[in-house]
Amino acid sequence: MLVLKVTMVEGRTTEQKAALIRRLAEAAARHFGVPVDEVRTIVYEVGRDEWGIGTVTMAERDRTAASRAGA
Repeated sequence: MLVLKVTMVEGRTTEQKAALIRRLAEAAARHFGVPVDEVRTIVYEVGRDEWGIGTVTMAERDRTAASRAGA
């Protein structure tokens, strides 16, 4: 069995995540020569307040960008 773990910031649609899971499983099965039914994919979604870039969270970065755009 092969387990793929994907961590990303929340905000993608259910359809986007399903397509990602499908494509990753197919690619991994081909690459490692295992049946696609042996591939497991786990998607971890992290909120923008829990994801840091440098010294700020993504949420803080978004707010800064929004205030600059409105200025």
